[in-house]
Amino acid sequence: MHHARPLPAYLIQRFHGWQATAYKENRAWYRRLAASGQHPRAMIISCCDSRVHVTSIFGADEGEFFIHRNIANLVPPYNPDGEYHGTSAAVEYGVSSLGVAHLVVLGHSQCGGVQGCHAMCSGQAPELEAKSSFVGRWMDILRPGYARVAHLPEAERARALEKEAVLVSLENLMTFPFVRDAVADETLTLHGLWNDTGEGVLEHFDAAQGAFVAV
Repeated sequence: MHHARPLPAYLIQRFHGWQATAYKENRAWYRRLAASGQHPRAMIISCCDSRVHVTSIFGADEGEFFIHRNIANLVPPYNPDGEYHGTSAAVEYGVSSLGVAHLVVLGHSQCGGVQGCHAMCSGQAPELEAKSSFVGRWMDILRPGYARVAHLPEAERARALEKEAVLVSLENLMTFPFVRDAVADETLTLHGLWNDTGEGVLEHFDAAQGAFVAV
């Protein structure tokens, strides 16, 4: 039995407003997108957090980005075990089928998932240790990052762990054979970014410096 209900009125009103303005004024563009398929230049892996507005940050149009969102913008290690793997499937499709030229992992400030990982790894969130916790088991991906920042003062640890979420994901991406091959062939570049939501700052990981620096 399905339990779906009609959309809330405010969403219906917003849709009708979009349909009468943005769509009506750009109908030819939308029809071209529908007919020609998608050919995005970049894939973005970002957090589900509602404050992370990927297309706004980069001023992107429809069809420009292939976007995958999950808790804390994490990529798990390559693990072809025949089970359900939404993030790995998105990476496979973006790299192998769409042939994106750039793959960007975008982290952000005040990330609730990262805060949960910090609490779990420091023994303050036993509920996340339960096997039944989807969030806890997902945040296990970030445990290696926590180990690298555990020595820092507590006031600095959360922000450092947000950036580790980006670095762990970049490391795990390179365990996917098709990603590794595309990087080696120079048909794909990987990028790590961190966005300070409140300050409007964007930092990228500079491998030469081994640090995040403002763009």
